[in-house]
Amino acid sequence: MSKIYNLAQIKGILNSLQPIQEIEKGFMAYSAGKAVIPPVGEMLFEDPPGDIHIKYGYLVDDDYYVIKIASGFFESPATSRYTSDGLILLFKKGTGELVCALLDECHLTNVRTAAAGAVSAKYLAPKNIGCIGVLGAGTQGRMQVEYLAPVIDCKEVMVWGMNQNELDDYKKDMEPLGYRIQTTLNTEDITDRCNLIVTATPSKSPLLSADQIRKGTHITAMGSDTPEKNELDPRILQKADIVVADSISQCLSRGEIHQALRVGLLEKERIVELGNVIARPELRRISEEQITIADLTGVAVQDIQIAKAVFHALKLKEV
Repeated sequence: MSKIYNLAQIKGILNSLQPIQEIEKGFMAYSAGKAVIPPVGEMLFEDPPGDIHIKYGYLVDDDYYVIKIASGFFESPATSRYTSDGLILLFKKGTGELVCALLDECHLTNVRTAAAGAVSAKYLAPKNIGCIGVLGAGTQGRMQVEYLAPVIDCKEVMVWGMNQNELDDYKKDMEPLGYRIQTTLNTEDITDRCNLIVTATPSKSPLLSADQIRKGTHITAMGSDTPEKNELDPRILQKADIVVADSISQCLSRGEIHQALRVGLLEKERIVELGNVIARPELRRISEEQITIADLTGVAVQDIQIAKAVFHALKLKEV
């Protein structure tokens, strides 16, 4: 009989898991050709603005396949704030049996996205991080920083946001976790001070320009997950020494890589895939002077990995 797990149950089991390691394994399997991931299904809305992503797939040598639905609305009529919801369905390969429904309300999407940011920084960020810069004071702006803790030894954070109220809320939430938070309404403060920058906004126009980016900077760009979103000036990718895609095929049609390719400022041959960066040390940062970019558009293999890990942990708990 199919199992249904709610958000409280899912959150209760996450502390026993290692999402970063699970996501690493997923990216490696994907880049090694051991995953079947069809193109993203999506619906885009203008009034109110938002999007729904349907991501699905399976690992070739695995027993399951996964279908994930996640929505995000940026100006909800009910709250005037960003809202999201969703679920993940885990099915048995060979029979089509619904093994479980994870009613995670998009929390697992947030977890696997933050874990991917940590994976990117682990292999691409400079060794010595003076300050972590964050563009976007929402859920991912918080979780990306928290998930960096196992791989980056830095508690200094500078966050940029659209208004001081959201920045004050961010500071109030993050300082009790041990972070020293500075806030700014000027993105140049971020690029002047920080050599690891995370962009986590739904912006449709660049927030950072190429002349702002200093040598030795790593940028994890994870907000641009649809064809029209764009957080980075495409010239930043032209300037970068290493440009990494979570999925090359997916980044051809969405994300920062898509935007740079579209205007002729990046050659496809320069792009390397994150799973290959994990597997092959020669593809990683080799100098503190290099500029590195990771373009994270969100790949279904992440949903597969987090869904399986949560299901197996919940099932074991019931024994």
